[in-house]
Amino acid sequence: MSEVLSQNEIDNLLKQLSSGELDMDEYAEEPAQKIKDYDFARPAKFSKEHLRTLEIIFEHFGRLVSTNLPAYLRKNVQMEVVNSEAVTYSEFTNSLSNPVLLGIVNFEPLKGNIIIELASNLGFAIVDRMLGGTGEPLEKVRDYSEIELSILERIFTICINLLREPWKNVMEIEPRLERIETNSQFAQIISPSEMIAIVTINMKIGEVMGLMNICLPFLTLEDVMDKLNTKYWYSTMQATEANAYFDVIETAISKAQIPIKAVLGNSSISVNDFVNLQIGDIIKVDKQYEDELDIFVGNMLKFKALPGSASDNYAVKITKVIREE
Repeated sequence: MSEVLSQNEIDNLLKQLSSGELDMDEYAEEPAQKIKDYDFARPAKFSKEHLRTLEIIFEHFGRLVSTNLPAYLRKNVQMEVVNSEAVTYSEFTNSLSNPVLLGIVNFEPLKGNIIIELASNLGFAIVDRMLGGTGEPLEKVRDYSEIELSILERIFTICINLLREPWKNVMEIEPRLERIETNSQFAQIISPSEMIAIVTINMKIGEVMGLMNICLPFLTLEDVMDKLNTKYWYSTMQATEANAYFDVIETAISKAQIPIKAVLGNSSISVNDFVNLQIGDIIKVDKQYEDELDIFVGNMLKFKALPGSASDNYAVKITKVIREE
């Protein structure tokens, strides 16, 4: 027994034992504690708490990508975290096929790199969309050309820059794309036996669906492992419900193209006059040549301007901004 008995309790036990009131069979030795095997080839460096926190981080990352990437692809983008697990790096690389699309990301100030793997069908769909196509993947997978890799490097850079905000509750990072590899043999960033966490994200661009795998080595996250728990996460999370994505939405809206038109004047004529219009006829409008023009943004009157020219093109000079109450 782990409990310490007093002398009176010991005397009572001995008395009950000698009188037969106490049956020793009821106090048979408890079975030995079950021993859990420890696999030194696959040390348990990532707990379920760590993996769950990584899922939360990349759920936030997925929302940012879904908001920002459509501005470049002009296609709806959806991302959803589907799984997270801890495996050895060799298991990750052995599951890759060639050609593969791997972005090697420097995760400063943390040491080492992480890897972002993008499914080939998504890669070719992005290239097709950026070059003016409908965003359809290739029927037969082939190697990427230098031009295609340059286009994908731009998209990777956009996505990697969005990692800063989801990670700021853990630490301020400055991720940077070092290179893109299409052969897994040239992406040996750590020893094959080292443990990594893999976060799998289901990504859909238009009607094309594929997986994005984020490979996070333990050596890279080792310095912040104590912060990868939900208790620390929620205690440091800032209250952003009201303005959670204000800056992101503002940036996306600022890149949207809207029609703008300058109205020289308006006039009303009969249908008979309209039918009999000839070259050289003059239609009188309700504006004088020195009057300001109405400038519409969409269907809303927003500015007053004077007509003119700039570099052999018609132009207007804004003279007044019309603000609603």
